[in-house]
Amino acid sequence: MAENIQHPWLNLRLETERLILRPVQTGDTAAVFAMGSDPEVTRYGSELPWTDTAQADARIVRSIHAVTSGEYLPLVIERREDGAVIGECGLYQWSLQNRRAELGYRMNRAFWGKAYMREALTALLDWAFTREGLHRIEADTDPGNARSILLLNMLGFTQEGLLRERWIVGDQIFDTAMFGLLARDWTETRRNHASAKSLPGEAG
Repeated sequence: MAENIQHPWLNLRLETERLILRPVQTGDTAAVFAMGSDPEVTRYGSELPWTDTAQADARIVRSIHAVTSGEYLPLVIERREDGAVIGECGLYQWSLQNRRAELGYRMNRAFWGKAYMREALTALLDWAFTREGLHRIEADTDPGNARSILLLNMLGFTQEGLLRERWIVGDQIFDTAMFGLLARDWTETRRNHASAKSLPGEAG
């Protein structure tokens, strides 16, 4: 019967050298709340820092429903060595007709500066373009979020515009820098990355 059919995303598991990407689970509350309640992590986000774990629980319930229905794909990032949930990433605003989705991500501040997010997003983008057949992935970030912009540039995204005063968070209004990545851009980024790693003296 149709109600017993599970969406393939429920069993999604992307593995890299150091990380595992999987759908969020009810047991992830503490890790999700740690990120959502940290003013530094949420500084450039679309909502104020959380103040109650119930907010994390509600987010997880919505995320599980989204994966189950195939509406969008929120994932957590686990560290392979100890199973710690250190970040979140995902693909949102799916448009099947246009083969397009929007990238989102954040990481626990204790794990910044270790290239974990670049590793995680590389795996996610590989899967999205090769397995899901996406043609375009978008991302938006605050123009002042230098870390995020650097990461997007490293992944091959191109800034395509600036939307003025797009977000209102609390009593503050923020602009948005819009970025786009096409499947052919990603192929070129991966090719360049492979070439750079093969240069003399650059291995490892």
